[in-house]
Parts: sequence; structure tokens; C-alpha cells
Amino acid sequence: MAIINSKIKPFTAQAYHNGKFVTVTDNDLKGKWSVVFFYPADFTFVCPTELGDMADLYPEFQKAGVEVYSVSTDTHFTHKAWHDTSDTIKKIKYPMVGDPTGTLTRNFDVMIEEEGLALRGTFVINPEGEIKVAEIHDLGIGRDASELLRKVKAAQYVATHPGEVCPAKWKEGEATLSPSLDLVGKI
Repeated sequence: MAIINSKIKPFTAQAYHNGKFVTVTDNDLKGKWSVVFFYPADFTFVCPTELGDMADLYPEFQKAGVEVYSVSTDTHFTHKAWHDTSDTIKKIKYPMVGDPTGTLTRNFDVMIEEEGLALRGTFVINPEGEIKVAEIHDLGIGRDASELLRKVKAAQYVATHPGEVCPAKWKEGEATLSPSLDLVGKI
């Protein structure tokens, strides 16, 4: 089954968020736009660059009505320890979800079973709990939060403007397309 347009599966997990341990469930991802951002492990190398990049743009995601959840197979205790010791990770204001059992990681099909780690998976979820964007990277390839924000805004635009689509490199405020017979062979 394709993951695009599928509903997120039920889960309950513990997270470190703004100095506290909190419970996060699939219901927290419903009713608003969400990004679930998987990474292999705390205290590594590419991961803090990605999470720091996301932390820098987190206010922009929030302005767009989007909550961000980072997830690794570490525990919420490990997330707190990393947050307390890394200047880059101290910037994070979004929930850092622990998934030591791998349930959430498997739900999104990004588990590397032989290592017990997550691939670099990014998922944009609409308020109905449907996955609208899915992107999976190999471990050595870092992601760009500004490109993710662009994709989120495109998904939001398409959701609120039936009959319109966003072309390549579309940015908020730019022209969209209305697919029709008149456009066939003219783009």
C-alpha cells in the first residue's frame, strides 16, 4: 500500500518538550498540520545539523499552523540529555519524541531493523491525519528545513484550493496551475 494519502496509525510515545516529559499520541497530530521528522540517533553528526536547521525555522512552521515532531529510536531521557549538553540541540522548541520500541518508526516504514535505527524520513500530515508528503533519505544525506517548509505550504495551498496545483519550485504567493485540456502540451 502506498503511504501517500494513508492515515497515520495509532501510537503513544514519550517526548521531551520545553523542559518537560510529555505524552504524544496520534491524536495530537490530528486537527492541524504536522511534520514527523525521523532521524537515526542522538549524539551523532548529520542529525544535529538537521535538527538545528529545523529549530531555526520552527517559528515559520508555527506561523503556518504546523507542529513539528522529531523522532528517533532513543528514549525521551536521551533526548533531554542531548538537549542539555548540545548548544545546537538547546535551540529546539518542538517535541523530541522517543521511540525505543520502534513502534512509530515501523508505523512510518523507516526502521532499519538490523540496526534498530530510523532512516531520515520526513512526513507531512494534514489535519485529517493523512500523509501528504513522504520523503526518505539514506543516513548520510541531510535534509533542508526551508525546502520542507515550501512543501508544507504547497500542500496547504492545494488542500484549500481545489482544482489548482503547485508547479516545481512554487513559493507562497506565486502562480499556480489549473490543470485542463487547454494546458496539455503547452507547459
